[in-house]
Amino acid sequence: QVQLVESGGGLVQAGNSLRLFCAASGRTFSRAVNVMGWLRQAPGKEREFVAAISWSGGSTDYADSVKGRFTISRDIAKSALYLQMNSLKPEDTAVYHCAGGPSRATISTYWGQGTQVTVSS
Repeated sequence: QVQLVESGGGLVQAGNSLRLFCAASGRTFSRAVNVMGWLRQAPGKEREFVAAISWSGGSTDYADSVKGRFTISRDIAKSALYLQMNSLKPEDTAVYHCAGGPSRATISTYWGQGTQVTVSS
């Protein structure tokens, strides 16, 4: 079993920053998850990929819409995942979900309840 709990969302003005945090736990986490990342879902839209990181190697991948503004990182010892979001735009408004799985293709195998990020113009 794998549990993912997000925090750090909030209401900010465009151009400002937020840092999201995800705490991972569960008896099978270390065996079941090789890739972790962030997905987001805006009202009335499909859930979309934001960023991913290889849990052991640290290689990263980003959606084109956030490249150069967002940075994903992890702390293996703390089983923690982070998303530093800079230069936020109103179109970044969404519920952000921490996610993880055996591979990049199956990153949404496990995901948390989400944290709301609202960016005002």
